[in-house]
Amino acid sequence: MTGLPKGWTAATFGDLFDFKGGSQPPKSEFFPELVVGRIRLLQIRDFGSDDKAVYINDAPKWPKCSEKDIMVGRYGASVGKILTGKAGAYNVALIRWIFDESNLEREWVRRLLQSDIFQQPLQKVSRSAQNGFNKEDVAGIPLALPPLPEQRRIVRKLDALTARTTTARTHLTAIAKLVERYKLALYQSVFLTRQNQVELGMIAKVGTGATPKKGVARFYENAIVPWITSGAVNSKWVTKPSGYITDAAIQETNCKVFPAGSLLMAMYGEGKTRGQVARLEIAAATNQALAVIHEIDASKVDQEYLFGFLDSIYLEIRDEAEGGVQPNLSLGKVKAFKLPLPPLDEQREIVSRIETAFAKIDRLAAEAAKALKLVGHLDQRILAKAFAGDLVPQDPSDEPAETLLARIREARANAPKAKRGRKACARQETP
Repeated sequence: MTGLPKGWTAATFGDLFDFKGGSQPPKSEFFPELVVGRIRLLQIRDFGSDDKAVYINDAPKWPKCSEKDIMVGRYGASVGKILTGKAGAYNVALIRWIFDESNLEREWVRRLLQSDIFQQPLQKVSRSAQNGFNKEDVAGIPLALPPLPEQRRIVRKLDALTARTTTARTHLTAIAKLVERYKLALYQSVFLTRQNQVELGMIAKVGTGATPKKGVARFYENAIVPWITSGAVNSKWVTKPSGYITDAAIQETNCKVFPAGSLLMAMYGEGKTRGQVARLEIAAATNQALAVIHEIDASKVDQEYLFGFLDSIYLEIRDEAEGGVQPNLSLGKVKAFKLPLPPLDEQREIVSRIETAFAKIDRLAAEAAKALKLVGHLDQRILAKAFAGDLVPQDPSDEPAETLLARIREARANAPKAKRGRKACARQETP
């Protein structure tokens, strides 16, 4: 490593850091309540929420962490995720980062782990490692070590800059919610009148489909008929099928092919799906979770006007659903929805107003989303400058990092070695 700032020195992660892997108690030993003699078992999800906390009987064999410890995700999509603020035992998906806190500033270490200096090589390692990364995978990662006082100056500067980017990120993220509120307010203004109301079933047909029995080869082999499921409505425009079924499925089940230009409404589904409306841009069959509004009477209602109105009453549609675990609508309820029906020329004027306003607000949302990505890149650029020595000036009076590194190495060499436990336990806890 060449071109280091004055007072800095070249090092590796293996020079400075160690870590301790977690253990995985069997689920039979999980408990939902904390009582005397139990300890919380931390998993990746627990650092975001306490809703699904589990507890285990406390025992020396379980590796533990404190709220101030830096924890790192070890497996899957959470590899490299940096977590703090929780105390307890921790499972195999986490490791506890270990370092000499008298010679390395904790927050400097945390920011280093968040930077591409650690994250990029870690991602390359984790793609090829079936069981997550280990010490040998990261020990050789190079870094530039600053003097301890400069570590602290870097942290203070990063705190100030991060406060600004956090504020920017908060404001940009809020725009997405503001966009939805604006659209709802616009919908309410144009559909404010509920005069001349007509039931949906009076101006269009409403039907549904089915799911051909899985495992029946003649329903799925060499299938060419497009088939749509409820999740497709979240995109508002359905231009490709969720899957395919055969002509035999059309003939032998309740499936039927609906024409392009129909509207789809999810009668049930996970999360926000239920009540969503979308335009069907291809001729396709559907499953039973979708109501299909088709053969719309063009002499009475403009299709885009109908779509806009149904989209505007999304929350009302959801409230009409009934049932326990998975509330759902019925075709009867969908047919009974009432919509205001002004003359066609007025409907088209309403559609034009909606499209013009939505186009403007969608451009604003797209710019905000682009800016949000740039803020993320800016964070990494700031970290890159920090760990290259370009963020704060060097102080000639600082103890050279070379001396600091020698002290860390000596302390690690003289530290007592951890005792190995039983083989079974060692297999569980070995990082």
